[in-house]
Formats: sequence, C-alpha cells, structure tokens
Amino acid sequence: MTPVEPPAAAATSVRVWDLPVRLFHWALVALLGFSWWSGDHHDMDRHRLSGYTILALVVFRIYWGVVGSRTARFAQFVRGPRAALDYLGRFGKRPYEAADGHNPIGGWSVVLLLATLIVMVTAGLFSVDVDGLESGPLADYVSFDVGRSAAGVHHFMFNVLLALVALHVLAILFYLVALRHDLISPMLHGRRRAGATPGAPRLRASPWKAAIGIIIAGGFAYAVSKGFRL
Repeated sequence: MTPVEPPAAAATSVRVWDLPVRLFHWALVALLGFSWWSGDHHDMDRHRLSGYTILALVVFRIYWGVVGSRTARFAQFVRGPRAALDYLGRFGKRPYEAADGHNPIGGWSVVLLLATLIVMVTAGLFSVDVDGLESGPLADYVSFDVGRSAAGVHHFMFNVLLALVALHVLAILFYLVALRHDLISPMLHGRRRAGATPGAPRLRASPWKAAIGIIIAGGFAYAVSKGFRL
C-alpha cells in the first residue's frame, strides 16, 4: 500500500514576525504619512504630536532590537560585509530561499532607516521656524541660528527618508514579481510558509518585555516633549 502523505508542507507556516515588530512597522507607515500631511498644512500641534509618537516608536524598536524575539534582534539580522556579499551571490539562484527574518541586505536597510529617523526626529526637536514662533521642545537649549539649521536638517532628512521608503517599496515589488516571494503578508499576520525558513526555531516574544519597552519609550518621549522640564 502506498503511504498517504501528510497535507502539503507548503500549506504549513511558521511565525517570522512578532506582534510588536508588525505594530511598529504599520504605525510608522501611518505616522510618517500623517507627519507629511500635518507639516504641509502647517498644523504644528499635530505635527509635533506625531513626531513624539515616532520618537517613542524608534526608542521602542531599538529596545526591542536588543531584548525582543529572535527575528527582531539586531544581532540576528545586522551582519558583516561578507554575509551581505554571500547573500548577493546566492540571489540569482532559483528557487529563492527566504531568510529567517531580514536577509543581510534587508538588515542594513533597517539600520539605515532607523538612523535616518533618529537624525530627522532629533533635528526636529531643536528646530525653529523663520519667525521664531514655532519650535521644537528642545529649541531653548540652542541658539536661533542652530535652531534654523536644525530645521533645515529636519526637512532634508525627511526627503531622504521618502527616497528610502520609495526604494523599500520597489524592493518589495521586485521580490514579489521577480522572485515570487511575498514580503507584505508576513508583515500583516506574522507568518510565512514553513518551507521558506527551514529549521527555524519557534518565535517567542515576551509580553512583559514588550510592556517594559512601551513604558520606557513612552516615558522618554513624554520627557522630551516637555523639554526635560518635568
């Protein structure tokens, strides 16, 4: 008798992104769009509030990159040049083999995006408008000229961020069309077919660590919003 095979392995799936990573990703997408809109409409109260929230998200992501689940940790996806070159060398092979989380190139893109966000938000905290009427919560710590320079850096880095986001979207489309590899769905529900991550251990995310991170990030952003004058 021919043995009956189990249900198709491709139908099974493993979790590759935890909930905090996915919430960070989509909250950041929404807030960047809102910051763009509020800035263009000169609604500075909402623009600042959006900026403080982005600051909290970035602080949490850095924290989660140290203590979070396996695929969220920087140590898992920030690799050296050799790993990046090895990945590029295997890139053209078919079928495409997905990494467990971020691949070496994607890992460095995450670092670049976070670094750009940090510079952009920090500059915004010290920025002053041309009339000196609107300013960031830390503008009192610098001169007017420095505040104006910070405003220029803030604007420039937002444009850099838009370019990086555009490259990110193009990369997602390339993976989807050319490699038949869906990067969007796993970031929505957290799961990927099991065959894409052979031998990957179970993903674990501690809710207690996440709660601590939220408190740290929220507290820091609140202190900054008050100019550290609590």
